[in-house]
Amino acid sequence: MTDRVRVGVVGASGYGGIQLVRLLLEHPNAEITYLGGDSSAGKNYAELYPHLQGRVDLTIDPVDADMIAERADVVFLSLPNNLAYKIAPPLLAKGCKVLDLSADFRFSNLDTYRAWYGTDRDDTEINSQAVYGLPELYRDQIKGASLIGCPGCYPTASILAIAPLLKQGLIQPETLVIDAKSGASGGGRQAKIPMLLAEASGSFGAYGVGGRHRHTPEIEQICSDLAGTEVLVQFTPHLVPMVRGILSTVYATLRDPGLVRDDLTTIYSAFYRNSPWVRVLPAGTYPQTKWACGSNADYISVEVDPRTGRVIVLSAIDNLIKGQAGQAVQCMNLVCGFDEAAGLPTLGFYP
Repeated sequence: MTDRVRVGVVGASGYGGIQLVRLLLEHPNAEITYLGGDSSAGKNYAELYPHLQGRVDLTIDPVDADMIAERADVVFLSLPNNLAYKIAPPLLAKGCKVLDLSADFRFSNLDTYRAWYGTDRDDTEINSQAVYGLPELYRDQIKGASLIGCPGCYPTASILAIAPLLKQGLIQPETLVIDAKSGASGGGRQAKIPMLLAEASGSFGAYGVGGRHRHTPEIEQICSDLAGTEVLVQFTPHLVPMVRGILSTVYATLRDPGLVRDDLTTIYSAFYRNSPWVRVLPAGTYPQTKWACGSNADYISVEVDPRTGRVIVLSAIDNLIKGQAGQAVQCMNLVCGFDEAAGLPTLGFYP
């Protein structure tokens, strides 16, 4: 593609949409030419986000494939689940590159999607074109793709923590346990009772317990791909009373109990040596979500408990950047042949 692309964002009024707009405004190779939505159609974008007065002078337009394709070369779909699979086909047919931030194109097997998301889809041919948008694992496939299913925030933090262990056969896969915590922005911008300040502040609780969270099959799909055999994981998410960030703590039993922390830190550093956004921390340094806040980085630390023979991996990301919009822009860079780091913040907001 050219050294500059026209970009459209469908679902621009949500948290994912505003993160995309912020990143794309700073991107050296992107020009935002279309912002779309239904409930917000007809409004000037700066009415929804007044802090963008003077930076974005675009009206939110209705979602229309012909209009989008006429204005944009690359389209981000930042929509609720069960909508993108209807919009993507006509955009692809008109030559657009499509990056979906929902779950619609994350599953290679549509039976899994139907079972977890309750929609009877029959777009097998289109779905088979989708590439899972985790660059650290599928960079080469992403480069040649026109349809990207960008990962969820919990799966991103968790899979990056797990990948070296499974890929190199270092653990017993059946022992995988993921204990993850997320800020309230992971629930989106629509008001939900558990996300209200009066409900969440000063409290801390789990949800989707017992394999009931929709990110469970997504994590299992990629873990199975890495391990070369079916993998089930025990995944429990928690809501933390903070705005953004995810800390995923992974536990598993080592196949070789003689491995020590320094061995695994070396293995992780080698595994991610070509992944600029994964920061493997020195032994004994454990990540905090604040370090990643506002950046596209994933901070990872590895520990071993010699008493139990278990490895413990901690992974911290910003759920709205590396867990959502930033990762989608990272994928766009690969699809378009740009520098993978273009337009992405390397350092977070601290403190």
